[in-house]
Amino acid sequence: MIGRQEVEAAWRLIRKHVRRTPVIELPAGALGIAAPLALKLESMQLSGSFKGRGAFHKLLASQVRSTGIVAASGGNHGAAAAYAARALGHKAEIFVPTVASPTKVARLESYGAVVHQVGAVYAEARALSEKRAAETGALIVPAYEDEVVFAGAGSVALEFAEQATFDTLLVAVGGGGLIAGCAAAIGEGTRIVAVETEGTPTLYEARRAGRPVDVAISGIAADALGASRIGTPNFEIAQKLVRDSVLVSDDAVRTAQRALWEELRIVAEPSGATALAALMSGAYKPASGERVATLVCGANTDPGSVV
Repeated sequence: MIGRQEVEAAWRLIRKHVRRTPVIELPAGALGIAAPLALKLESMQLSGSFKGRGAFHKLLASQVRSTGIVAASGGNHGAAAAYAARALGHKAEIFVPTVASPTKVARLESYGAVVHQVGAVYAEARALSEKRAAETGALIVPAYEDEVVFAGAGSVALEFAEQATFDTLLVAVGGGGLIAGCAAAIGEGTRIVAVETEGTPTLYEARRAGRPVDVAISGIAADALGASRIGTPNFEIAQKLVRDSVLVSDDAVRTAQRALWEELRIVAEPSGATALAALMSGAYKPASGERVATLVCGANTDPGSVV
């Protein structure tokens, strides 16, 4: 199981390839939240989400053949893998499910990737991507169930801890790569709280069962948080270092999206607003004096959808 040392090593390897994203600090009472809040705008990361950190780490730490790389994604990981591949001079084929948003598919194509839009859900796209990699010898760049990938993702927590002081970090969860990386990086001294939508409760249900289980996926954030099962190494880290797990409704996510735009002029896709929704809706209630933080982890959406 990876820890802070592995995340620090990943950060050293990728830091010249990724963007140091800004932090906004809001006083108690802002956005209707009783506690002071630090927001890290990972939505401004290269390719539009935190996923670039893990993708660059995987490519830099691996041997990539002339056949390039293959990835499966709801959209954000694919965009990150395609962006990293182009930046490092590799070919990319990306498999996305049919629920992937047109905005995300267009971004993939803009990075020069060959895009295959197949399967109703992420798991089906993933199976076809693995078949393609076996045929071509291309490097598979997993979206989340890979310690190299989530060590890169965890670099965001180390960077955030340099920029702001907080007791609790709320993290949106899909397959669990981001929360595993963040927990490995700072979970020994910071309360890590997992946030999922009611339609994408992979970690929530795994914690209830005591092991990864398959869940039905639906709702507003299904394109980005739509893994039907939490990654096994991700779950092991979460069981040890994630303090709490909460669910939010689609309506709460929409409210958080609108608040980010109307109050701060920040565009966030549903997954990017999911962790904030837990604070705004009261699904997570900070204690008196608690300093909270969260990531706006993605912005790959049509801006008109949140205005």
